[in-house]
Amino acid sequence: MDVMAVRTFVAVVDAGQFQEAAADLSITPQAVSKRVAALEKELGVRLFTRDARGARLTIDGQAFLPHARTFLHSAERAVAAVRPGRRALRVDVIGRQLSLAGLLRGFHRAHPEIELDVVTLFDSDTAIAAVQDGTIDATFRAVTMPGRQLPRGVEATPVFDEPLHLFTGPRHEFANAPALTPAQLAGRRIWMPGNLPGTEWAAYYDELAATFGVIIDSVGPDFGIEPLLDTIAGSTTLATFVSEQTPLVWPAGHNLRRIPLKDPTPLYPHSLIWRTHNPHPSLTALRRHLIAAYPGRPSSGIWAPKWSRPMQPERT
Repeated sequence: MDVMAVRTFVAVVDAGQFQEAAADLSITPQAVSKRVAALEKELGVRLFTRDARGARLTIDGQAFLPHARTFLHSAERAVAAVRPGRRALRVDVIGRQLSLAGLLRGFHRAHPEIELDVVTLFDSDTAIAAVQDGTIDATFRAVTMPGRQLPRGVEATPVFDEPLHLFTGPRHEFANAPALTPAQLAGRRIWMPGNLPGTEWAAYYDELAATFGVIIDSVGPDFGIEPLLDTIAGSTTLATFVSEQTPLVWPAGHNLRRIPLKDPTPLYPHSLIWRTHNPHPSLTALRRHLIAAYPGRPSSGIWAPKWSRPMQPERT
């Protein structure tokens, strides 16, 4: 639907006359008439009747008006979402159903006046490049792959360390354990079909496996969380890892188990990554909110990869 035609229709309604609407839109009355006529032709109805008193809405015009206003509002929001200097704060998370989305919901509750656009990029390289070129304002990532550095002008700070749980079906050997140590998982098969090589989460689990002798099995297609839950529920040998605060819902008959890992507790580290000179006025509020809420990483009783500490920017 032609946005300008709809905007012209609403302008005629508000002005009450085609000539007044033309003046408001800085176009000729003939142009107003042509736009309205084109809209009526597209809709297949008359929107106005014209007489000496001006333009009056038909019944169809009255029915169309509230939707036309909503349409224009949505169009304005769509333009603002991508227009530099006006768009909402754009933040990347790995998945909308993961715990990081909960961090953003907490920020939104604390700052309801700040508009947020949440996007999902695949891997850290793509996300950091988008931060660097300003396509997004910030991303949550495990910083980062071993041996890599952040680009110049891009910074990171830890904002969330999430404990891991073992996730099993009801007939798994550890199903009734109140807690486990990572050492007890040595030689056990942990099925993670979404553990794709080259991603930051694969780097994390590779180091976890090397440290504690766990076998990470990524063989098989990744059909998403629901098929994974179905498979885990029916297996006596397969288990997987999930983060403590990842919200999961499964059929009651699955009787799945989440078992905390302790001594040490593996932490999956999340950092907020942003460009130093990003001018978005809401980015500082997001950083302050997350940094204030971060309790800091315990000095003992936990495990995290050595490379998970925020890296220093590249120097020339």
